[in-house]
Amino acid sequence: MTIHIPSTMDISITWKHFAAWLVMLLVSVANGAARDLSYGKHMSEMAAHQLSTAISIVLLGMVIRTFVRFYPPSSDRHAIFIGLQWTALTIAFEFIFFHFVGGHSWSELLANYNILAGRIWVLVLLWIAVAPYVFFHFRRQA
Repeated sequence: MTIHIPSTMDISITWKHFAAWLVMLLVSVANGAARDLSYGKHMSEMAAHQLSTAISIVLLGMVIRTFVRFYPPSSDRHAIFIGLQWTALTIAFEFIFFHFVGGHSWSELLANYNILAGRIWVLVLLWIAVAPYVFFHFRRQA
């Protein structure tokens, strides 16, 4: 059995992935604040949730595209790994932060995943998971 010891290059790239995820987190917080402070006051909670989700997909796409442009994955597989890593971080943050800091119940948090009830947050997670691959693939085509 071989043990892979990360090189300085591996560690540097991992930190860049994490830094990009932190930027996505800040963009998401700003998007939520914009919803709560502006258009969310003038429409139903569900409509505001859905509009905010669409805006989030666009904004996060811009961040991910920029990341892939400047720090391209080494392969399709690597791009998929990055997307899954970011998705896992996002889900973990959402449940840990909003339960323990925000005081939301587990059932409240899980309700946000009920797409049949119009809760389309899961589309953001799917986008985060596939976007690095999508942008990497199109970057190679250009």
